[in-house]
Amino acid sequence: MENHSSEFSVEKMCNEMKVSSSSYYDWIKHKPSQQELRKKRIQKRIIYHYHDSEKRYGSPKITKQLEKEGYTISERTVGKYMKELGLRSCVSKKFKVTTTDSNHGNPIAPNKLDQNFVASAPNKVWVADITYIPCREGRLYLASILDLFTREVVGWRLYGHMQTKLVLDALVEAYETKQPDQNLIHHSDRGTQYASNEYRERLNQYHMEASMSRKGNCFDNACAESFFSLLKKELIQGRRFQTKKEAYTEIYRYIEFFYNRKRIHGSIEYLSPVEYAQKYYEVISA
Repeated sequence: MENHSSEFSVEKMCNEMKVSSSSYYDWIKHKPSQQELRKKRIQKRIIYHYHDSEKRYGSPKITKQLEKEGYTISERTVGKYMKELGLRSCVSKKFKVTTTDSNHGNPIAPNKLDQNFVASAPNKVWVADITYIPCREGRLYLASILDLFTREVVGWRLYGHMQTKLVLDALVEAYETKQPDQNLIHHSDRGTQYASNEYRERLNQYHMEASMSRKGNCFDNACAESFFSLLKKELIQGRRFQTKKEAYTEIYRYIEFFYNRKRIHGSIEYLSPVEYAQKYYEVISA
């Protein structure tokens, strides 16, 4: 109405909109309260964090981000504001392709982790797994290695097959990047790739202790499964990549730029894996 006041009379527009002219003039004179101004500031920051996470953060993580900025606000209120703004974190369609073949005669390592998903420092326990990545150009499989202390993906590879080279190359990358001390525990499922002679020999070369889940027990490698669940919820969202190049580019951006360096985790003080590692080394060097 205000924008068209030069074309039409206020009374006529009020009649058309079925509002009283006195209500319109009250609205014109209204000055926002401090509470209303604060709500607008918070909503502006909510919109920023929502899009900065590429629509991946819901009210719990956005609340933590606001707290870091000095706002005192409940998760319930953030959720209410997000609903008013029409913002909703992405959700996934569940799909699963079997990537574990445990029907082989290779030696099986004992389960040294035994669902104790706690590490005392970086590069003490790594967990490894494989998942299927949907792509219209052809099948793709992602092998990743996760540091149990920082939750950082320390090594990964994306290939069009599930041969031993897939997991071996991810291991080599992780080792060359982190240069861990001896006796690191490497936990995986009992798939043929991890139980192969070549992979076991490389673990021995790196002085790593092999640990494997019990047969058919996905909970024994829950942390690795959790990372794949996040990736599929926050990046793939039930879609299929058109090409393998597109898949690699998007997964690279997600792991290296978002997950490792930006995404906050409740299990590590709502810091990113890289931030949590930096905090650890600053404390022990102080």
